[in-house]
Amino acid sequence: MDMTDTSLKRGYLVVEDNDCVGPAEKVKKQKVSECCLPKEGDGLDGDCLPGSGTEPQPPEVTSAGKGQRDPGAQLEEEEEEDGFSEEEEEAESFAEMMKHGLTEVDVGITKFVSSHQGFSGILKERYSDFVVHEIGKDGRISHLDDLSVPVDEEDPSEDVFTVLTTEEKQQLEELQLFKNKETSIAIEVIEDTKEKRTIIHQAIKSLFPGLETKTEDREGRRYIVAYHAAGKKALANPRKHSWPKSRGSYCHFLLYKENKDTMDAINVLSKYLRVKPNIFSYMGTKDKRAITVQEIAVLKISAQRLAHLNKCLMNFKLGNFSYQKNPLKLGELQGNHFTVVLRNITGTDDQVQQAMNSLKDIGFINYYGMQRFGTTAVPTYQVGRAILQNSWTEVMDLILKPRSGAEKGYLVKCREEWAKTKDPAAALKKLPVKRCVEGQLLRGLSKYGMKNIVSAFGIIPRNNRLMYIHSYQSYVWNNMVSKRIEDYGLKPVAGDLVLKGATATYIEEEDVNNYSIHDVVMPLPGFDVIYPKHKISEAYREMLTADNLDIDNMRHKIRDYSLSGAYRKIIIRPQNVSWEVVAYDDPKIPLFNTDVDNLEGKPPPVFASEGKYRALKMDFSLPPSTYATMAIREVLKMDTSIKNQTQLNTTWLR
Repeated sequence: MDMTDTSLKRGYLVVEDNDCVGPAEKVKKQKVSECCLPKEGDGLDGDCLPGSGTEPQPPEVTSAGKGQRDPGAQLEEEEEEDGFSEEEEEAESFAEMMKHGLTEVDVGITKFVSSHQGFSGILKERYSDFVVHEIGKDGRISHLDDLSVPVDEEDPSEDVFTVLTTEEKQQLEELQLFKNKETSIAIEVIEDTKEKRTIIHQAIKSLFPGLETKTEDREGRRYIVAYHAAGKKALANPRKHSWPKSRGSYCHFLLYKENKDTMDAINVLSKYLRVKPNIFSYMGTKDKRAITVQEIAVLKISAQRLAHLNKCLMNFKLGNFSYQKNPLKLGELQGNHFTVVLRNITGTDDQVQQAMNSLKDIGFINYYGMQRFGTTAVPTYQVGRAILQNSWTEVMDLILKPRSGAEKGYLVKCREEWAKTKDPAAALKKLPVKRCVEGQLLRGLSKYGMKNIVSAFGIIPRNNRLMYIHSYQSYVWNNMVSKRIEDYGLKPVAGDLVLKGATATYIEEEDVNNYSIHDVVMPLPGFDVIYPKHKISEAYREMLTADNLDIDNMRHKIRDYSLSGAYRKIIIRPQNVSWEVVAYDDPKIPLFNTDVDNLEGKPPPVFASEGKYRALKMDFSLPPSTYATMAIREVLKMDTSIKNQTQLNTTWLR
């Protein structure tokens, strides 16, 4: 098969991935249906009253504000929510920002494996054109198809969600979160029956973990008194005695979410359930700019309470409940199944057929996608390289210095203040959002001083710090894979690496015919990997030497930043590949049903034989840590960078 490279005529794409950060985005507040909002004289409906603890504030219903993201600089995705720009001025502002962004060539993405001619297609800003279903431990694709609650005689009656008034809930929540000086709250039982008292006891204990109750008579009136059971630890650890012994400790469920990343979704759920987010577990994070379905487990929260959230929250749906003994662990999933619509395609039916057959039979280069490297003038891999070089002043400068392109106004002012004064406290005052990476680093510098940048940087959450160095590893890997394919093509050669179990071994000359290109792996640089036994090994060494790094010593003075390395397959062949080309007239109509559409009995869309536009609807499954954008890139033969996408006609951005 002939190799083709980036000189090919390309189509353009607006695309999001399962692991990615959305570009060109405007801040939207999470919508909450009216049952969650107090009206004058109305009581709130049970669990629909959000908590007001120290976790991110609950969403409000409000008109969407405008704002722009800087995913490369602000790594805390749960801080804000975004959508594509719909105003021309925002599109222009974003285009200005992207003039300084990265292209695929900048991060080593230069090769294609197929020989078909590329064509244009647009995965629009509609997140509903990108649907992800998790593939579970058992290999089954997760579909939300059952909203029923397991029958459990231990569950309290539904009245627990309505028996308390809004004011009582507010008081109980403040007591639960130690927000007032009271040590207890007394609720008078108006219609005093044993059944009524039981429901109030159950409501307080189930809706406000950590509180205990007792009944007291005061001056001829009966009260139920709520008080703290076990101090401040009670909120993090749901009470043990309130959970039936016969039931598994974890409620597993499928979470259907729209336009929210996984951590953001869990923060919202924990807020409405009044629990800490750390009692939730999951197998993998799912992208924000998509509709996704994944399994979640939560410690000692009943299916009844979880199902009640379906009445409160829009853009979420919880179902397929079961009780199990164990939580979920990151990485346990087998992969993700994608349903993707590329709208307004220009390719002929033959071109589409060729492209999709190639994807099915050969696959695509397993590059790390553009979202791994950020979207701004300062790529994340540059920060990672500076960390590995122990160049801490450069790390600080790269994160904080003024940068080209459009950014949020307060970030621009913060950077200007930093450049002018080098005073972390003064720069920090310019930031309303202190939890962004810039804010965390400035807080660290204020605390530890300019001579201890290492400790200041350490204030940033560990996963975000490590993301920088993983970005550098990905940058090296992409470049080396492009070189490997350029030099040796799409066939295994002596000296390539393959995995036997978890151990990498060399392909010997006499064994070359026993392997295919789909067996070949290449290392991410580190102290615990071996490199190929051909000229690509020297290419690794040269690339790291040029970056002032020693390939023979990838251990860092700070243990967290020591890279052990890993192996990654160079070509991925998607499974369960299918596709169809459909005609349509209205760019806004959905072109397939979601799980929620099916639950609601909505008929699938009917397509005319001819229409104003054509769309390619494709389905495929990928293993974990692979990028759907890279599969789509192979089909269209285009550059998936946001910089390249801004050359689109802006009417397609709206």
